[in-house]
Amino acid sequence: MTPQPKKEQEKLPPRVSVVVVSRNRRERLHQCLDSLEHSEGRATLQIIVVDNGSVDGSATLDSEFPNTQFIRLPKDFGLTKAMNIGWRAADSEYVFFLHDDTVVDSGAALRLAELLDAQKDVAAACPLLVGAAGRPAPQLGEFPPDGEWTPAAPAGDEPIPVEYPRGAAFMMRVALIQAVRQIDERFGQFGGDADLAAQINRAGKKILLLPTVKVVHYGSAGYSAGERADFLLCRAAFCAKYFGFGAGLKARLAAIFGPLISFRFGELSRTLPGQKIDGTQS
Repeated sequence: MTPQPKKEQEKLPPRVSVVVVSRNRRERLHQCLDSLEHSEGRATLQIIVVDNGSVDGSATLDSEFPNTQFIRLPKDFGLTKAMNIGWRAADSEYVFFLHDDTVVDSGAALRLAELLDAQKDVAAACPLLVGAAGRPAPQLGEFPPDGEWTPAAPAGDEPIPVEYPRGAAFMMRVALIQAVRQIDERFGQFGGDADLAAQINRAGKKILLLPTVKVVHYGSAGYSAGERADFLLCRAAFCAKYFGFGAGLKARLAAIFGPLISFRFGELSRTLPGQKIDGTQS
């Protein structure tokens, strides 16, 4: 009897799906992807780049990183919509959101996944963000978001609970995003990380920071008038969603009168009509 060929082994799902949102930062994105390519357990990682309408040649990186999935959007829909597009393409139970100006430690993705494996009551995990010199970088925020971040200061190597970590490097269970359907796309470029953290806190779940896992975050030197306006409007949307109509109205008025009395007319021209980088305005 002629032996039958063995069935091709079913392909296992990836251990972690890494979603990198990028716009017009080709060199930073290259550094980020290169660090991921050299990650421990690279074969178990699904890497997805969501490009928000870049015009700086970022699209050509697919030839250098053929094992990375590139999703190209026709214009800038904001970070939040791009994150939603990214996690919906994920095949893993964990999604690791990264900004394009990050460089990861070799074992970062797997160590965070191991933490989530071991502690089922933990909804999300994040590494310690550090600057180029290796010192803790601004990472922890407060509700409602005010654009100010403080470095984490863990006393040892044990994971510590945090309320609102910066979204530059943040891993969570895909099932929890599915439970709330999506990250609220009323948040454009800013506020998506705050919305995720607030949803997790509201559900009584934990977010843990793992100090032994480090990710370099370069951050931005400054923001455009459009980005600053987007932040003010997203803050108003956050206040309305989580603190009620009155808080939202107060923040909305502050988004108008703050730029007005400071003569920041570039911001005012956007906050007055409510013009933000909004994925719902597709």
